[in-house]
Amino acid sequence: MTEALLVFSPESSLLRSLSRKGRTRCHWVLQLLALLCALLGFSLVILHKEQLGKAHLATWHGRAGLLAVLWAGLQCSGGVGLLYPKLLPRLPLAKLKLYHATSGLVGYLLGSASLLLGMCSFWFTTTVTGGVWYLAVLCPVITSLVIMNQVSNAYLYRKRMQP
Repeated sequence: MTEALLVFSPESSLLRSLSRKGRTRCHWVLQLLALLCALLGFSLVILHKEQLGKAHLATWHGRAGLLAVLWAGLQCSGGVGLLYPKLLPRLPLAKLKLYHATSGLVGYLLGSASLLLGMCSFWFTTTVTGGVWYLAVLCPVITSLVIMNQVSNAYLYRKRMQP
């Protein structure tokens, strides 16, 4: 999902040479793959908990994960409106892009929060200890900051500065 968002970054994308249309296509393919992976992972967790007889969504990590997966599904369906703007003729394309980018940022932060909550679980803190735990925590924090910076620079600050 991170690389799907970085496709539009002028500084860090490996696909800078592609046209806007090519980057858009790459973005939605990668996002769809990310959503499918999230759904598969969530399904496997549910199956595993069923086999162990454990309660579902009993932790903040599980609840945040469910919310992030649902948000990602809604976000992907909202992206269809950008692929086919004639489906939503009343909203200007610029506003649709702004809403999609802002909502995507919220969804990405929800996913990162779920990761961080999972890293605070008893299992993770006993399995991953010392400096490795801090390095693991830094990964979603740093990528979230990069994505927040990209979306803010591309959509929020620019829109605010224009009259």
